[in-house]
Amino acid sequence: MTNTIQGSGSKKILYVAIGSTAAFILYITFALTPAGLCFNVDSGPNSLGLSFSYTKGMVLSFFESRSQEQLLCYSQFLQIWDAMFAIIYTLMYASWIVYLFNKRWLALIPVIGMISDWSENYIELLMIKTYTNAGAVSETIVSLGSGINSFKWVLSSLTYLVILIGIIIAIRSFFSKAR
Repeated sequence: MTNTIQGSGSKKILYVAIGSTAAFILYITFALTPAGLCFNVDSGPNSLGLSFSYTKGMVLSFFESRSQEQLLCYSQFLQIWDAMFAIIYTLMYASWIVYLFNKRWLALIPVIGMISDWSENYIELLMIKTYTNAGAVSETIVSLGSGINSFKWVLSSLTYLVILIGIIIAIRSFFSKAR
């Protein structure tokens, strides 16, 4: 862990980290949140992917509480806005990890998380298509989507932990050099 920052985190990587963090905040504020308003409801969850896991009953309740137009909007949200969000947050997390540790392989954690997010979105799209065509969803597909979603959240938590450890090491290193 002696490679943490110590001159190894180039200014270029720092600029990418800061820029992607700004893009992350701006994207949530001005793109993602407004794009999601078309499928929001007053009660219940507004996205399946924001819970750690879900059941067939939760999925059916989620779909049944929305109109066809809202489900279409949710589909478009998953395909466009959420997919782009995954790219932005992955760039942000990966650049901070590389800056803090100078170990590019650690950036695989958020990259695999992004792939998990996209995979879970694809499963949700399959569930929406099945539901709109047949009025039902497959227990197998729901379980697969829920499992991928849980894996995504585990990777997200691991990403936060790695960044937190990097920040702690950087702060300790800063104060030990100041002495």
